[in-house]
Amino acid sequence: MQTTEKSNDLSGLVAHAHQLLTRLEKFLPSATPVAPDWQAACAFRWDHTQRVLSPVANFQRIGLADLSGIDQQKQRVQQNTRQFVAGGTANNVLLSGARGTGKSSLVKALLNEYAALGLRVIQIDKQGLVDLPLIIGLVQGRPERYILYCDDLSFNADEAGYQTLKAALDGDLVAFSDNLLIYATSNRRHLMPDYMSDNLATKHEGDEIHPAESVEEKVSLSERFGLWISFYPFSQDEYLTVAAHWLQHHGWTGGMSEEVRRACLQWSLSRGSRSGRVAGQFARDWCGRNASAAPKS
Repeated sequence: MQTTEKSNDLSGLVAHAHQLLTRLEKFLPSATPVAPDWQAACAFRWDHTQRVLSPVANFQRIGLADLSGIDQQKQRVQQNTRQFVAGGTANNVLLSGARGTGKSSLVKALLNEYAALGLRVIQIDKQGLVDLPLIIGLVQGRPERYILYCDDLSFNADEAGYQTLKAALDGDLVAFSDNLLIYATSNRRHLMPDYMSDNLATKHEGDEIHPAESVEEKVSLSERFGLWISFYPFSQDEYLTVAAHWLQHHGWTGGMSEEVRRACLQWSLSRGSRSGRVAGQFARDWCGRNASAAPKS
C-alpha cells in the first residue's frame, strides 16, 4: 500500500515538473535561433535575451540627400557599401566623432538607398555581440547582403562583447560570413575610455615613444575596422545650411530670414552644440510653433 502511494506521489511530482518545464521553455532563449521571415522587412533587430531576430517594420525613412555637411564621409561610406552590395570586397566601418553629426543617420540612409539591391540591416546592442556566431549562422549562404549595425558603441575591457567583436573582426579561426559587414558608430575614437594613467604609463626612450600596453589594447580593437570615418562639429554656416534643409522638409516656405537665422543660432547656443541633430530639432520646433504663420507660396 505504501509502495503504491509513493509511486503515485512520484508520478505526480514528475508530471508537475514536466508542466513547469514546459511553461519555462516559453521564456528561455532557444539554443539555436529560428530564422525570421526575411521577406517581412529590410531591417531587423537582435534580441539578446531571447536570441531572436525580429523584423523592424517601421524603419526610419531618411535619404542620403537629407544628410548635409558630411559629403566626404558620405562618399567614402557609400562607396564601400556599393562595393559590398555588388558582391565585391569591402571593409567593416567605424564611424566616430562628434555627437549628432549624422553617423547613425548615414547607416539608415544607406539601407533606404540600397534595400532594393539586396541590402539588409541587423541592429544589435553590445550585449548581443556575444551572439555573433549565432547571427553569422543565420545569414550565411543567403543571397542578401547584411550590415550588422552597432549604434553608440563603447566598451570597458572586461565586457564580454568586447572580446567577441575583436575576435570576429580579425583573429577568429572561424571565417566571417562573406555577406556580412559590421558598421559601428561611436563618440569614442577607439571605442574605449581614455584615462590619464594610460598616458603616464607611456615610456620615452630617447626620441622614441612606447605606448603603454593599455593604450595598445584600446587601439587593437578599433584598428580591426578596415575603414575609419571621422565626424566633426559643424561650423556655423554648415549648421545653418542643415537647418534650412530641414525647415523646408517640414514645410516652411519662408526661407532663412534674419528672424529665423537668429532663432536658429540661439537654439544652438542653448543646446551647446551645432550639429545636424540640433538643426533638425530646431526645424521641428520652429515649424510646429509657426505652422499657422508660415508664408503661403
